[in-house]
Amino acid sequence: MLRLLRKGQSTAEYAIVIGLVIGAAVAMQIYVKRGLQAKMKQAVDYNDPASGHILGGLSQYEPEYMTTTNMVSARDATEKIKTTAGGGVERSIEGEEVSSRTGTQTILAPTP
Repeated sequence: MLRLLRKGQSTAEYAIVIGLVIGAAVAMQIYVKRGLQAKMKQAVDYNDPASGHILGGLSQYEPEYMTTTNMVSARDATEKIKTTAGGGVERSIEGEEVSSRTGTQTILAPTP
């Protein structure tokens, strides 16, 4: 009987170890992703000493380098909403939907 209890304890120990390994893999996922993104950015921004300039003349796009000035977005549409029995809702846009956007967006080169 004592032998059967030890077998169950061994199975529980294996389950705990497998759970810890899976937990560690999930926790490290963000660091692996960041490392891969850094390597991809480094490859895009690779400075070739023979040519004396950044490959392609441009660096990788980064959203914090974009500036927006006087951006105005407008949307004009007529929406028809119909409520049905049982709480269902049917929505439809009648006529032509018109969207417009004015302003300027500039992507600045990062300073080294």
